[in-house]
Amino acid sequence: MIEELEALVQQEDVLAVSREVNELKTRFDDYILEEEHKDQVAAMEAAEKGEAYISVDLKPLKETFYELYNAYREKRKAAQDLRNKEEEENLRRKKFIISKMQEMIQNEENIGAALATYKELHEEWKKIGDIPREKRDEIQKEYSRLLELFFYNIKIYRELKEHDLKRNQQLKEEVIRQLEEMGNQSSIKELETSLKRLQNEWEEIGPVHNDQWEALKSRYWELIRGLYDKINQFYDERRNSLLDNLNRKKELLEQARTLVEQAASNSTSKDWDHTTEQLLKIQEMWKTVGFGPRKENESIWQEFRAQCDTFFASKKQFFGGLQEKYNDIAEAKRKLIDEARSLKDSTEWKETADKLIKLQKAWKSTGHAGQRLEQKLWQEFRGACDAFFNARQKHFENQDKELETNLIAKQDIIQKIEAYVLPEDKLQALKDLKEFTAAFNAIGKVPIKEKDNIWNTYKTAIDKHYGKLKLEASEKDKVMFQARIETLQGSPDASRLLAREKGEIRQQIDKLKSEIIQMENNLGFFARSKGADALRKEVEGKINAANVRIESLKQRLKQIPNE
Repeated sequence: MIEELEALVQQEDVLAVSREVNELKTRFDDYILEEEHKDQVAAMEAAEKGEAYISVDLKPLKETFYELYNAYREKRKAAQDLRNKEEEENLRRKKFIISKMQEMIQNEENIGAALATYKELHEEWKKIGDIPREKRDEIQKEYSRLLELFFYNIKIYRELKEHDLKRNQQLKEEVIRQLEEMGNQSSIKELETSLKRLQNEWEEIGPVHNDQWEALKSRYWELIRGLYDKINQFYDERRNSLLDNLNRKKELLEQARTLVEQAASNSTSKDWDHTTEQLLKIQEMWKTVGFGPRKENESIWQEFRAQCDTFFASKKQFFGGLQEKYNDIAEAKRKLIDEARSLKDSTEWKETADKLIKLQKAWKSTGHAGQRLEQKLWQEFRGACDAFFNARQKHFENQDKELETNLIAKQDIIQKIEAYVLPEDKLQALKDLKEFTAAFNAIGKVPIKEKDNIWNTYKTAIDKHYGKLKLEASEKDKVMFQARIETLQGSPDASRLLAREKGEIRQQIDKLKSEIIQMENNLGFFARSKGADALRKEVEGKINAANVRIESLKQRLKQIPNE
């Protein structure tokens, strides 16, 4: 951009590049502002992560650019002053020509002399440069009026008049043809330049036949108005786009302000993590919104940044006090780890298992030791527990006779299930199926190589009967889920499968909550779109359905036993 500005400053006609310089300055200011915003966001993100961050120094770039820009402004002012002086002189000269034209039209009776005077005045007129913009239309219209009056009122030679009228018509038709082609031009800047040139050409062309003039003039002004409408529409849309961006940023600011206010009541790290996730999503959405009007854009950014700074400062203060609590919990969990390690080599299978289960319950009730320590401590504790339970499992796997007996018993139940015919009475059918499940679950372990196969065979057989039950939708959902839990309890990996079932349900709940948050955020955008009411009702219906689904999933969690 600086190189482009240097090239523009070196132009001889600095006034001709004024729009380019102004647009370049706007682009440069927007770029610097955006880079500063990115730098500030990066600094906040680094601070959130506890990482060091070195800000980018944009001051040298701004100083270099504005040194060139100020030099251009001085050069442009000098050129503008000179142009103003020249335009005033040109205005004086054109007024003088208009007065001569008026005098000639009123007093000259010699056609040849009048024509010669006209040509002389017209040539002089064409040589005169620009005049002040506010006088241009008035002077040009007066001159055009006098030209038309001259050509239509004085009696010129018929042959010359006819030739000029036909030639003028051709020239005006050519201008109209070029105006028609300009309708497909995509560059507004080029369109404005070409339009001004063609308007000047049109005004310089003499009169045409009276019977052709109204049609030509009507078509000409129709095209002119259409092209100016296109130009005005472009600038209106750009202004509206900036206002839309500003409104979207105002909405995001209000969402951020609401989150900051809600954060004042956060009492757990989970609350803070959830609120942080929401605020980071708002920050990401802010990055996708384009610029607003320059005057308001900077002020609303400062407000948004202030809300973010307030939130993260409060979060930092909260976690500072929370760390001491984490340290106490970590110390309590280290004691549980020491107890578990002292039991891991025991061969008192029942007694030791009960002790370790109590330790596991104590572990759960102790609380969370923080992200930095919790996972590490859990791995140590779980390692000690697994060492014992793996040894116990290996011990019991050596009891082949008992396991084979259990296998035969479970195969017998499976055969009964497969041969079972559902009665018409649904309650009796459910009672029988539950008895099959209870009987299967009551049987001990089978050989390890058969455990998955026997359980899958059992599950297929029992699920087949449940699937045939003619139940209402809500009743079927409840019964099938309860049956699934009871079936999982009969699995050799019941603890793991039930834990996974809980985990999947919690993931569904978290996903639904995230979708609700996203849909609630999206509600703010519907006011600017067509059909907003219908969309709003649709989204609100989805939110209500999601909340109902969450409550249903929470009830399912309560149905799953702790293994």
